[in-house]
Amino acid sequence: MNQKLWITALIAFINSLSFTILIPIIYLYGKQFNLSDFQTSLLFSTYSIAQFFATPVIGKLSDRFGRKPLLIISLAGTVIANLIAGTATTAGILFLARFLDGITGGNTSVAQAIISDVTTPENRAKGFGIYGAAFGLGFVLGPATSLLAQQISLGAAFLVSAVMALLALILTNFLLPETLPKKADKSQNIFDLGLGNLITGLAIPKIGVLLFINFFIGTTFTIFTYAFQPYFINVLDQNSQSLTLMFLLFGVLGVIMQTWGVAMLSRQFNIINILFLALLVRSLSFMLMPVWSNIIYFVVISILFSLFNSLVQPMINTLISLNAQPQEQGTAIGLNSSYLSISNGIGPVIAGLLIDQSYPQTYGYPLYLAGMLTFLVLLLAIFTQKRYTPQFKSR
Repeated sequence: MNQKLWITALIAFINSLSFTILIPIIYLYGKQFNLSDFQTSLLFSTYSIAQFFATPVIGKLSDRFGRKPLLIISLAGTVIANLIAGTATTAGILFLARFLDGITGGNTSVAQAIISDVTTPENRAKGFGIYGAAFGLGFVLGPATSLLAQQISLGAAFLVSAVMALLALILTNFLLPETLPKKADKSQNIFDLGLGNLITGLAIPKIGVLLFINFFIGTTFTIFTYAFQPYFINVLDQNSQSLTLMFLLFGVLGVIMQTWGVAMLSRQFNIINILFLALLVRSLSFMLMPVWSNIIYFVVISILFSLFNSLVQPMINTLISLNAQPQEQGTAIGLNSSYLSISNGIGPVIAGLLIDQSYPQTYGYPLYLAGMLTFLVLLLAIFTQKRYTPQFKSR
């Protein structure tokens, strides 16, 4: 593997670290500005929806002007946004910072494009594996770093995140050369963002149904990822440090399952059956979590959930890759990312609307809903499996 790939993987790790430092503290940080649960859910959605619209723009601009300048701009946006958020004095400034981070948040898609630029087709899977491992490591160390930053303040976590993004920016500027072999034709209209592909993509044979299923998988998951936090804090009477430790636990178990667990299960089951099993356990876990307001019980259910939940996206991504034609791989991956981004914006809003701070029992409602909807997604996946089963047997 060439040096450009390893530099990109290092940048991906630091970028992932910067992002995951914030995940455990956004809800509580919003509470410091006297936001309601619904309003804090909008902090999550503002970022995701801005990113949904920005990603195709940044991707198209990177084809026109090169990967490096767009990666630098995107990382610079994260640095500035997190500096603003960490020093915000009003909720309006905090929302502005989250929007800025989302609208410039195309660094992941640009980094993935760099992987495609610097690897040969036969080495591409290995290249994305290295990239994914680096990104996954960030998901483990990010919450641990957040835990240290929180000893100062919640706002300090944003400032540490900004420093991490600045480090990635410096590495990009000085160590990463331009990787785009040929820039796009400048006669092309850069304002044609291809958003219509989100509709036409659903008609791609075998791919469209997987995009549809994954959109609902993403929505149900982000209902949980938002609702889990106020439930953990308000019902289980925990604090920001224990919440961060839960995210650290999720990250560690996810890495273990995706490295050893996938290989072990793949020897016994095919990809589709692993997906069905993972969705079933996810559904049951969501519905069991709020049954008993006990922290030990919740952690046990969360461990079971985390182990099997970490299988869902790898299986979906594998099915999309196996079913996409060689010339459709990039399009399919891009469409899948777009659908996941918009689902990330919808899920927290649904959860926030279901929670009424005057009635503590409502904190469990989004978890029950996520469980029921996940079960419906499982039924959809089962009844449509003939439409996305690969033509050849895969392990």
